[in-house]
Amino acid sequence: MIKDGIGGDKTKTGLIYEGNVDLETFLNNQKNYKVTNGIVYYKEEEVARVFKKNGLYTYLTELGINWKDYISKKLLPDSCIYVIIKNTLFIIECKYQQVAGSVDEKLQTCDFKRKQYQKLLSKANIDVEYVYILNDWFRDIRYKDVLDYIHSVNCQYYFNFIPLYKLGLPIPEND
Repeated sequence: MIKDGIGGDKTKTGLIYEGNVDLETFLNNQKNYKVTNGIVYYKEEEVARVFKKNGLYTYLTELGINWKDYISKKLLPDSCIYVIIKNTLFIIECKYQQVAGSVDEKLQTCDFKRKQYQKLLSKANIDVEYVYILNDWFRDIRYKDVLDYIHSVNCQYYFNFIPLYKLGLPIPEND
């Protein structure tokens, strides 16, 4: 939402925030990481695959999974990363807020969405984690109950970025 204005998921501030935490860009800027065509390499070894929106469904097709056989409505994640060594797909949703609005209630849908993604990946035997990246707006005490709820349903949240080790990705060595 635009401060003192109207808007929705396509507002300038939200897109800027999502651009600031774009996983592919972040990984490409880390020592020894390179992302090419959605494949994440660390020291030239494939360690993960990243997907945005419909890219997940292209991957499901590669796995021989027709999403319509598992869920009734397509879900489009902001981004996700399949970490090979953990055999886990992390669904990463970026939520940005400057004024009260609909994002508040969207945070409460993580359990349902995580379960939907789990149904999608069950045939491939891939685990699913659901993660929010939130801006500092959500540090306010008004969000304590919602943040507690997110953890209570086995979902996660981080503020402004997600640490590589939480995804199970290699940590670049210091120079």
